[in-house]
Amino acid sequence: MSAVQHTPRLLLRPPVASDLERLFAIYGDPATNVYNPFGPFADREKARSVLTGWIEHWQQHGFGQWAIELREAPGRVIGFGGIGYRKYLEQEALNLGYRFATEAWGHGYATELARAALQHAFGSLKLPEVFAIVRPVNQPSIHVLEKAGLQRIGSLDDVPGQEPSHLYRATALGLAA
Repeated sequence: MSAVQHTPRLLLRPPVASDLERLFAIYGDPATNVYNPFGPFADREKARSVLTGWIEHWQQHGFGQWAIELREAPGRVIGFGGIGYRKYLEQEALNLGYRFATEAWGHGYATELARAALQHAFGSLKLPEVFAIVRPVNQPSIHVLEKAGLQRIGSLDDVPGQEPSHLYRATALGLAA
């Protein structure tokens, strides 16, 4: 099974060290962090730490966050996303996450990525369930998650002093139904 995946419009590949500048550009952009209570990455060291973690996740598990490129314009990363292990308070679970550069917004790429990630999780990897958390005001991501087939199952009080995040889940059986 190849680590590189394709959708009709996207090329999904494991991240590499040379993705650092693009990762910092996307995750350091205040516009891509409007709903992120922790704000944009302050410096390249934060981006480097995250990127290193993603690369190590791929090495340990054989899946993780992808660098996302357009098939028609390979070589230019438009976002990052996929599935990976994440702590929800004290419990580790598989998390679907994504972030796209602002120029990639409004084209359906997030939904295409989310569907591909779930298909990979349940088809190729035979994983039983995938979760996602989203801030309650982040209507664009809520729409993406629901369109991709995730269902809201509750809330998670994960940001002290703020409204709880919405917790979504998809299961292999639920998406097959």
